[in-house]
Amino acid sequence: MKLLEDKIKNEGRVIDTEVLKVDNFLNHQVDPALMAAMGEEFARLFENDNIDKVLTVESSGIAPAVFTALALHVPMVFARKKKSLTLVDDNYTADVYSFTKQETNHIIVDKRFISAGERILLIDDFLANGQAVEGMLQIADAAGAEVVGVGIVIEKTFQKGRAILDEKGIRVESLARIAAFEDGQVIFVN
Repeated sequence: MKLLEDKIKNEGRVIDTEVLKVDNFLNHQVDPALMAAMGEEFARLFENDNIDKVLTVESSGIAPAVFTALALHVPMVFARKKKSLTLVDDNYTADVYSFTKQETNHIIVDKRFISAGERILLIDDFLANGQAVEGMLQIADAAGAEVVGVGIVIEKTFQKGRAILDEKGIRVESLARIAAFEDGQVIFVN
């Protein structure tokens, strides 16, 4: 998606050989026009998959997931990283390790919001090592829901996340695919 790649080139910051900072438009400050365009693109890519719900993990996946759900005319559910007093004990859970935060989060989805037989589209901001997607897959599996695919905003192809999903036979659609970070620049997959 050229619009996203241009935004990454112009506003993203390469931190080291593995980390890209996109807090100017995706995961701290959010560009709503970009989110709407990404939601439309994910909806186009998965338009024939009869999706019932979009699932993501808080917080950076919420914006692209909301716009995707809006374009698909379906509800969006997000896995919480912290249990609140209002979240009762009837939940699906999984543990997800965050490389950038160097911590494990116990993600939680109330059982009322994902049901057996539902067709689920997973959306996330990054695909690197595949931990967040793996956690969402565990939750969907526990619910008896079918994951029809995974939509990724930015994929780092030099990390193992895609290989994990390919081994499971899961369809992945990434809007921007990064081959490497070289001399502070983003090199996209052609």
